[in-house]
Formats: sequence, structure tokens, C-alpha cells
Amino acid sequence: MENEVNTAGRPGSFRFIHAADLHIDSPLRGLSRYAGAPVERLRNATRRALENLVDLALAERVQFVLLAGDLYDRDWPDFHTGLFFREQMVRLGRADIAVFIVQGNHDAQGTITRELPLPAHVKVFSSRSAETVHLAALGVAIHGRSFPQREVPEDFVPQYPDALPGQFNIGMLHTSLTGAAGHDTYAPTDIATLKTRGYDYWALGHVHARAVECESPRVVFPGNLQGRHANETGPKGCELVTQSGGQMEARFVPLDVVRWHQLTVALDGVESLAQATQTISVALAEAVVGAGDRLHALRVHLTGRTPLHTTEAQQPGTLEAAVHAAAQDVAGAELWIEQVHLQLASPIDRARLAQGDDAVAELLRLVDELAADPAALVAWSSKACGDVLHKLPAEAKAETDWSDLQALRELLADAEATLLARLGGAV
Repeated sequence: MENEVNTAGRPGSFRFIHAADLHIDSPLRGLSRYAGAPVERLRNATRRALENLVDLALAERVQFVLLAGDLYDRDWPDFHTGLFFREQMVRLGRADIAVFIVQGNHDAQGTITRELPLPAHVKVFSSRSAETVHLAALGVAIHGRSFPQREVPEDFVPQYPDALPGQFNIGMLHTSLTGAAGHDTYAPTDIATLKTRGYDYWALGHVHARAVECESPRVVFPGNLQGRHANETGPKGCELVTQSGGQMEARFVPLDVVRWHQLTVALDGVESLAQATQTISVALAEAVVGAGDRLHALRVHLTGRTPLHTTEAQQPGTLEAAVHAAAQDVAGAELWIEQVHLQLASPIDRARLAQGDDAVAELLRLVDELAADPAALVAWSSKACGDVLHKLPAEAKAETDWSDLQALRELLADAEATLLARLGGAV
């Protein structure tokens, strides 16, 4: 997808892969609530992505693979997860491809209690102190340190060894750097500190969105290997790096088997259900074009002022069904609609109606008062939704945050739309 060339100024010719955050067998919660969800494919996606990485390493004939932490999501429930990972490492070993690993917060030595011996060509860096592996035949020195436990508040980098002169030096580190949205702070450091080591490449892990933090030296988060939910969108994969003639060429290679999307479709002015379905179908097709034959999981947000706001209020579920119908019309791609969120508004002049002295105006003013008062909003939701919440399965109750004010305001808006539709003639 992307080519970037730097001058490294070091001898040697070799290729390597840098990946991180595999989260093999990461649990996917709540899928049973989605009718028609491709549960097994989603659950096996992290495994298939690792298989893709190994296939790439073999096809590209790389000399080594760097895995920068969080191979696993948590302690293994049994040995199947570890055996699968080991099997993939054996495939690499048969092709004489070395593997270097630093453990992160999810797979720290104090977190994973079960253990399997890894093949001799797989090196897991010590958690006690940073160490160096010298690949003299390639002119490469790899430096790294694993997490001893999940919580690592200190900066490891000042204790990393100095660069070996005349070698291509790589640092491996699982870190949040100076912080990233949605990620806890672990082994914090900064670019200036990384530069003090004199390395040519920093292979980082922990942040799930790919980011090239610096070009000289090259400092990279490859992102996770496989998106696991709707907040981990877009291509996921690894860095394929070639060093030849003093030049470094780095290329991102997508390896995900399920690609997550968040898609917003504006329905402003759309008056009929048929028109809406066509508009959504076009948007879905554009979202997945050129993304290969993988499964696409989409969370769709419908927005805008449209008479379909009233249609939905009168017959809840109409627009969600329209989205699923639109997905069926997209040729040449496999789509699964994970969720449909509605942020629609009626085309009526709500402000004008609220100024009246009838029942509609009173309703609108009450809604505004509730939306502006968090305590009143929570009290209303508890009273209005109590019976519904009581009937929900335990799993849904655990995942429902009834203190989320934005979600409650959306619920209130839905209630308003339903009441206005039932009053008739007001919208």
C-alpha cells in the first residue's frame, strides 16, 4: 500500500517482517446476539491473519520476523492457543526464518501461566534487562526487552544497549510512547529518547493503529494484525522491510481476513425506502471497493433530515432492514452488517413546533428539559426502560451502559419520534 525509502548507511542485504499485537484467540463477546453473524470466521480471524503472515514470510523469503508484543490477548484457557502459535513458528523454522519476540502487557511473563517450549529459532527477549542478538552474517543487531508483568510504568529505553558500530541496529519495544487514545500507558518513552540509542529501526508494538512516528531513525507501530471490532477499522497487517545497498525500503502489507468499517450514510432529502436502499447500497460498494475478497464487517450510521425518520418511528426496524437489503445488492464482496445506528431527524421545523401551546409543543419542551438535565435523564431512562432491561439476557445487561448520557439522549430522541408519529399529522 505504501513505499517509503530511507538511507540507512549500513552494509548488508536482507529482508524482515515487523508485526505486533496478534492477540491470537482474542475473545469476541456478544456475537450471539447478532442474527446471522459469521461467528466462527470472526473467532478464527486472528489465527488466519497469523497464517497469512507466515505465508508472506515464506513467499518473500525474509531472513527474520519481529513480533513486538501481545501475541496473546490473555492467559490461555487451555493449550490450544499456544500450540497453534508454535505450529506457525515451526513453519517458519523449516524455512530457516528466525523469529524475535518481545512480550507486552497482554502476554507478559507474569500474565501467561501455561507454557510450551518454543523451537530453537524463536528468541524471546529477557524481561529482566534489555539484551542484544547479533546476526553477524547479515550485519544486524537486534535489541529488545520483554515485559516482566502487565504493568510497566518506567521507560526501558535508557537501559537498552548502545548501537553496535557498522551494523544495522533494530530496537524492539512494546510501548505507548507518549500516549495514544484508547491505549493504556505502558513503558512510556519519546522519540528523542529512542534516538539516543543510535539505532536504525525501532520495531514498536501496543498501538493498534499503524503509525510511522519518525523517519530517521524509522520508528513504526505496524498496528495489530487483525481488527477485532468496529473500532479497529481499515487495513491491518505488517511491515515488510528490505535493506539493500545502504537503502531501506519499507512497505505495509495488509493481512487481515476480516476488515472492519464504520460507514456514515447521509439520507438528507431521501423520501422513499427504495431510494434509501439504493443510496446505502452505493455507499457500501464504495466502502469496500478494492479491499479484496476478505469478509467486510460494517457498522453503519444513517444520518440526515428525511421523512424516513417518521417511517422508522411508525415501524421500528425498517431502516435496519433496508441496510441489510442494500448489503445483499453489493456484488463481488462479502458483507456483514454488524450494527445500524440511526441519527436521523424529521424534516419538520422542530423549533417552531416547540413554541406552540398544544400537546406536541409540550412534548418537545419536555424532551429538551430531560436532555439538558443529566439526573433527570437517568431517572427517566430507569423508569421508562426498567421493564425492558429486566427482560434482557444477562450478557446484554452487562454490556449496556445506562450511565452513557449520549446513548440515553439518542434513546430519548427515538421515544420522541415514536410519539410524534403516533400523534399523526404533527410531522
